Amino acid sequence: MYPYLKALHIIFVVTWFAGLFYMPRLFIYATEAGGKAEAETRILRAQFAIMMKRLWYGITWPSAILTLVLGPTVMLQGNWDKILLQPEGKWLLIKLVFVLFLYLYHLSIHRIFKQQLQGIYRYRSQQLRIWNEVATIFLIAIVMLAVVKQGVSLIWGLLGLVLFILILMSAIRLYKRVRG
Repeated sequence: MYPYLKALHIIFVVTWFAGLFYMPRLFIYATEAGGKAEAETRILRAQFAIMMKRLWYGITWPSAILTLVLGPTVMLQGNWDKILLQPEGKWLLIKLVFVLFLYLYHLSIHRIFKQQLQGIYRYRSQQLRIWNEVATIFLIAIVMLAVVKQGVSLIWGLLGLVLFILILMSAIRLYKRVRG
């Protein structure tokens, strides 16, 4: 039973991340639609609202909930809870902290989603592009911890993550310059 639960957990993590990656893109498109003619803005934003609702309520939220149910189930079935507070379980504790922050990120996306449905566009497309990359940072940190486990040095892991974030931010700046 354990391998099936673990497989389902991974599947719902993947579909959850798909939603977390695509929602901010839809926010960006809806925000940038505000620069079009009024009729075009109205049509585009209405279409993006439909797409956002379907993605958010049809895929992202259900996947986040199933991930939240299956994660602890896999942890208990695999006896991972036994090492959680042991030195060899440090990787799991750190991973769970990243997962907690990922759920907070999810809630922040939900807040932006609700605002945009109400016609409130508080963030510029550049800010949303940066916020869009936060999920990538969480994905890398969580997967590295889950796969490499205690083989990852905390200091080298954090340095690698910081380096990745710097490269990502540089790429976003470069994109902004090229795009104009």
